[in-house]
Amino acid sequence: MASQVSGTQQVKASAPEYQGALGSLSVNASLPEVLARGVEELRAAEQAGDRREMARCGLAVAEAYRRLGRIEEADRAWKASYRAARSAGHEGAMAWALWSGGTLARQRGAFALAYRLLRLAAETGKRGGDVVVRGYSLAGLAETGRIQGDYEAVGRLHEQLLAEARRRGEARHTVWALEGIAQMHRNTGSYDKALALFEEAAETALRAEDRRGWAWALRGIADVVSVCDGEVERALSLLSQAEEACREMQLSSALAYNHKMRGNVLYRAGRYAEARELYARALEEFREIEEPRGTALSRLGLVKARARLGRDTARSAAELAELRSVLDRIGLRHAREMVEKAAAELGLGPLPDEGRRPVLPAGGAEALQAADVEGLR
Repeated sequence: MASQVSGTQQVKASAPEYQGALGSLSVNASLPEVLARGVEELRAAEQAGDRREMARCGLAVAEAYRRLGRIEEADRAWKASYRAARSAGHEGAMAWALWSGGTLARQRGAFALAYRLLRLAAETGKRGGDVVVRGYSLAGLAETGRIQGDYEAVGRLHEQLLAEARRRGEARHTVWALEGIAQMHRNTGSYDKALALFEEAAETALRAEDRRGWAWALRGIADVVSVCDGEVERALSLLSQAEEACREMQLSSALAYNHKMRGNVLYRAGRYAEARELYARALEEFREIEEPRGTALSRLGLVKARARLGRDTARSAAELAELRSVLDRIGLRHAREMVEKAAAELGLGPLPDEGRRPVLPAGGAEALQAADVEGLR
């Protein structure tokens, strides 16, 4: 998984999901601004009967709703964008809508649906000659597999997408790929490689003025320096910088993950009461935006912090066993291992073995095998 490609061009990050009348919006535009402009332009397109523009504006609306955690509205918006694109006969716009729907499905923990929609998006983008949406869709497939913990299946695809992003000078995708590869190294114990890649991602994002990517990279750096070096204050400072960026753009999910990571840093430092408060806060935030992965991971942190503060061991063990079942249903392999590690760390003994292990959905394995980065050239 080590990165072998270098030489990212000095370019500014762009947001290709903001199209048509919204094409001038910055990648760092606040989500309420994107939503307000998107709704305004969508209404104008509807009044003009311009279905292609309806699809474009509807895409921005769907993405703003998704990133704000307004799940049901996001679901209606991407489907409306797809219908408008289909009626206009524009396959590129259809592919973008499918990409949005697939990304939403992953956020909701519906991995089988995410693989199906993202594969369709990649295929439709290829037919429509839109290499950008095809690249985003392949990246979506890779990220879905990575989140599930199947690093063998997606490690090479991440590397290929990184090389292609650098070749094309796509700073935003370069940052995404660096962070994904870094996260896999971090989760498999290669902390030096992970730190180097997170730092490269942060520098690349900063040069490209991509504050969202920069905030995620700072979170990764904070995690690694906390785990490896016990640098609590440095980690908390990095997370504070990232939180400021998240608040500026009102990135609900990123902010919740930031708070969960702050809980992790405090927990590792033995500051269990403070960690408990941060995990509880993140849990509430994830539940509000209906994100099952973040919800489960925040619950895990909360169980650990409460156990360290003297909670009854039988209750802690029972909740860990229930959490493992939840993570199995979602399909998160790495997170399941985290639960079992927590049980051992807390001296709760091995949890009952139910014989289940999360696996990629059949359609997910097929979609990843069919991913063709060469098609981006």
